[in-house]
Amino acid sequence: MQDSAGTSDSAASSGGSSLQPASSGAEADVLRVDFYVLQEASSAGRLKLACRLAEKAYLASQVALVWHTDPRELKELDELLWTFMDGSFVPHEMIAPGASIEDTPVLLSSGTLPPRTVDIIINLAPEVPACLGQTRRVAEIIDGDDSRRRAGRARFKAYRDLGIQPASHNVQG
Repeated sequence: MQDSAGTSDSAASSGGSSLQPASSGAEADVLRVDFYVLQEASSAGRLKLACRLAEKAYLASQVALVWHTDPRELKELDELLWTFMDGSFVPHEMIAPGASIEDTPVLLSSGTLPPRTVDIIINLAPEVPACLGQTRRVAEIIDGDDSRRRAGRARFKAYRDLGIQPASHNVQG
């Protein structure tokens, strides 16, 4: 079911930490990948959409992991999660040594693998996340920046090479 942001509900997950999707026993090993494509070329729209997806996962009692390889931009997202919308509260924590994240619904990582499975990975990195095996759903967010579009096309192809058929959604501001 899609909402006005073009986001969709996801199934719960379980599994290991390889590049293969998490398995939950009787269900088929199908990883769902959705590309959310913004026309805007700045990273601000990408980060705001990541906040909206993280909030949606939190409100659905799901565990989300925001995966990024740029610690500076991830820190910007960390701060934005507190301010992106009036009245919004998204409990989150950076995965780091000594951090108490057992009950944290939204995890942020700039390369550290999560200690448990997650319901959704919100990928802001230019590569396919190294922790695909710890989820059943990935949300890829692409903006209008040329280099991020090229990286997004490469990830789309990488998922198809893994036998996954990603879906694309154009998102308006």
